[in-house]
Amino acid sequence: MSDLLEWQSRVRLVDEVAQVLRERIYKGVHAPGDVLRQVQLAEQLGVSRTPLREALRVLQAEGLVEADAVRGVSVARIDGPRLLDAYVLREMLDGLAARLAAERSAGQAHALLDPIVASQRRAMQPWSAGDYTLANVHFHTTIVEMARNEFLSGQLGIVRLTSQVFAPAVILAEAEAEQAVREHEGLIAAIARGDADEAERLGRSHIRSTIVSLREQLATPP
Repeated sequence: MSDLLEWQSRVRLVDEVAQVLRERIYKGVHAPGDVLRQVQLAEQLGVSRTPLREALRVLQAEGLVEADAVRGVSVARIDGPRLLDAYVLREMLDGLAARLAAERSAGQAHALLDPIVASQRRAMQPWSAGDYTLANVHFHTTIVEMARNEFLSGQLGIVRLTSQVFAPAVILAEAEAEQAVREHEGLIAAIARGDADEAERLGRSHIRSTIVSLREQLATPP
């Protein structure tokens, strides 16, 4: 029994360390390309290097960090084609989330989503890329939560990875924010009406706009 309790405690510790590191990466404490020095991290987190290494392996499997024989472990770097692949998946995820939200949470749409869009508009006057990004991530993750689907909720990581970590450094532009917010408002209206077909169409179209923008940037020489 003691062996089981010890194993459960170790698993919880690894999960907790992994979550702390996820949040640090999501919030930009560790930026793409930053080397994660394990001795320093272990001291900062107050853990031994064994659970830290295991937590880093978890994050590597999620695509948040990468291991290199020379550099060691670092936050995954921004890679255009890789980001494009992630957004292709996002198009399907966001469309499905919007459909399910319209079917299961239509009555909550305005109460949950209107304040987030208001936060986005405040972040545009004057422009604050950081505040806008946080509100944008909150909007998309809230729709996933409104879908009330356990398996879909398991994909929240890719929403935060793309919208909060990689996209701001690659495709976030003040000029495009107004159009994005208008698309959000249209999506809210469709979800609130319980129009699942239209909600899915708008959810996919919204992400497709990002894909088009990203493809244009990848095709443009630096």
